[in-house]
Amino acid sequence: MCKGVIALDILSMITDKNDKIAYENTKMIAKESELSDKYYEYLNDFSKLLKSEKSHIRIRAFILCASQSRWDHKGKIKEILPDMVLLFCDDKPTVVRQCLNAVKEIIAYRKELTNIILDGINQIELSKYNDSMRPLIEKDIFEVLKLI
Repeated sequence: MCKGVIALDILSMITDKNDKIAYENTKMIAKESELSDKYYEYLNDFSKLLKSEKSHIRIRAFILCASQSRWDHKGKIKEILPDMVLLFCDDKPTVVRQCLNAVKEIIAYRKELTNIILDGINQIELSKYNDSMRPLIEKDIFEVLKLI
């Protein structure tokens, strides 16, 4: 099987119409990525999903991109990070919160990229989120800033 077919299979695993299955596949890939660089070669494929119309796919893409940061010996994360941090300004507060949580992994393994992350955080316009979500996002931001 050629690499292109394998990439399509992996992408279909995380974009499955059954959200429960897709979410479980995302967790499995992220967990396996803690132990191996097996999925690093798909980083560019994951990054293409950052612009999906579906918020849950954008979140999964961010998580999987971040989970590859420990294996990023080619500097690919630096190239895609500007697209990733755009999700800090997503209209859906759940996307913002999940991405702020996942970016912690990049901070842990790629300290040299913290300025890009800070720039993304500085672009967050908290006033566009409702009163119940705003304090949660502020707390998430504070947690990220503590790591930087």
